[in-house]
Amino acid sequence: MKIGIVGYQGSGKSTLFEWLTGVSSDPAQAHTSQSAMAVVPDPRVESLCAIYQPKKITQASLELVDTPGLTRDHQGSAQKLALIRESGCLVVVLAAFGGNDPYADLSNLEDDFLLADLDIVSNRVEKLRDQVKRPRPNRDELEAELRALEPLHALLDEGHALREVTLTPDQQRAIRSFQLFSNKPRFLMFNTDDDETQNERFLTNAPDPNLAAAASLSLQRELSRMSDSEREEFCAAMGVGMVDPGVLLRSIMSASGQMLFFTAGEKEVRTWLIPQGATALDAAAGIHTDLAKGFIRAEVMQCADLVRLGSEREIKAHGLMRQEHREYVIQDGDILHIRHN
Repeated sequence: MKIGIVGYQGSGKSTLFEWLTGVSSDPAQAHTSQSAMAVVPDPRVESLCAIYQPKKITQASLELVDTPGLTRDHQGSAQKLALIRESGCLVVVLAAFGGNDPYADLSNLEDDFLLADLDIVSNRVEKLRDQVKRPRPNRDELEAELRALEPLHALLDEGHALREVTLTPDQQRAIRSFQLFSNKPRFLMFNTDDDETQNERFLTNAPDPNLAAAASLSLQRELSRMSDSEREEFCAAMGVGMVDPGVLLRSIMSASGQMLFFTAGEKEVRTWLIPQGATALDAAAGIHTDLAKGFIRAEVMQCADLVRLGSEREIKAHGLMRQEHREYVIQDGDILHIRHN
């Protein structure tokens, strides 16, 4: 899943991109999107490696996509936003430094998202209304699609994000290909002053404080570039702290509706991204399509149990190795071994 980073010019979104990916923003791509992978570190990997002593370690990554900065007058916003329409989640970067009002920017950005969505839905509704007036073989299907879209068109026109409502199955099908911004999960990143001592205050008025973070992005980027000794000395002298980018990436991962499961053995310890609510068969397909085709069962244990007991032998002795069917819903921290033909 792609994670789209979006914000107004000067908000610090490209700084966030550089900090999390380690890839410098390319001026040659200032008018288009730039993408890079960011490894999602997980502290449980170290514990698993201590048990298995694997020859290889592979950790899952998120694809972050940086976009051209939007303007507050909405000019050209739709074209710029189109670059991240395929993103499954948005990271909205808000300028909370130098006296800027991040909440006003958030409200203004919501207008940008709604206008872009309304344009797409309006065009489709208008086309459908014209098509259903004339006899055609699939008229019933077109009428059903129109009935599904008209209430959503009205909601967008009234300024309501679609994530605020429960969509019917017909409505979900009708908008699936549209990739509407107001229906995407999002994570808010408040970019604060370097000397801000109360970053948490910006989260108080956030729509969901659990889906938001606050930090000085330029400071954190510079700290990440220092050696350990330089960073420690600088933080002590300036009275600042470093934010763990891994914690932030895991928060973004969670906001996007994804989680981690593991495969582990002497050859490799590996983390895998999977949508929350996915099944054992989905996990098998994510590892390799052949595993899904020949799926027999999944042997499942929890990482916390394995770390606590120290070995698979002890896991089995305590009855904590489970045999699960293809419809088993994966839990965060599951360690899977897929049995297949």
